[in-house]
Amino acid sequence: MHSGAHHITVRRRRLYEDVASGLEAMIREGALSAGDALPSERELTVQFGVGRTAVREALFHLQKLGLIELKSGERAKVTRPTPEIMMEGLAGAARHMLAEPNGVKKFQEARIFFEVGLARHAAKHATAADLRALSNALDANRQSIGDLAKFERTDVAFHYVLAVIPQNPIYTALHSAIADWLVEQRHVTLAYPGQNQLAYRSHKAIHDAIAAKDPDRAERVIRAHLNQISNAYWRAMAENGGEMPS
Repeated sequence: MHSGAHHITVRRRRLYEDVASGLEAMIREGALSAGDALPSERELTVQFGVGRTAVREALFHLQKLGLIELKSGERAKVTRPTPEIMMEGLAGAARHMLAEPNGVKKFQEARIFFEVGLARHAAKHATAADLRALSNALDANRQSIGDLAKFERTDVAFHYVLAVIPQNPIYTALHSAIADWLVEQRHVTLAYPGQNQLAYRSHKAIHDAIAAKDPDRAERVIRAHLNQISNAYWRAMAENGGEMPS
């Protein structure tokens, strides 16, 4: 075998990564719990044998992961990571992906995949209280037809109920994140003439299928609804030469 035939590059770990993984292990193993203050920056430099810069970089890194909270002039505190914090950490990358060719399409497809699952679950498992919440959200949506800002809010709120029904906080955080990432699509489509009425009718069909405990119909109507929104978005963009309508 020729020596040097395979050249493997090993990335050198940076100092702050050692500090971050050391602190992360302490949090994971329970040596530091939510609410506990971390040692001071000075103590951490001694503990890990690194400079102040590496300690600060490690703390910023752990803050981004949602493991600690940093407030000016106070010691860093351990915090419990939440699905919301996890999704916030993805926001920058999501916006970057949305700007890429086909980026919006990929998110539209992901939303359909996710919401079809939520609608089917709701049709099978929604309680009387869940159905009341869905019915109230539908009512609020109907009453806001024609008031664009209000209709947008009640539109998101109606779909959000579906994410609440499984009682999994990751679903509600993911739902809110996708709604936030696709905000431009909502602005464009709901401003389209007649789109409020069309969206409301679709919401009613989704509500009725879930109330009838019919998962196949729930999937069919929510898929049709989300496809219609995607198509309206691309039509509006094409009419405006690829620019957002003003």
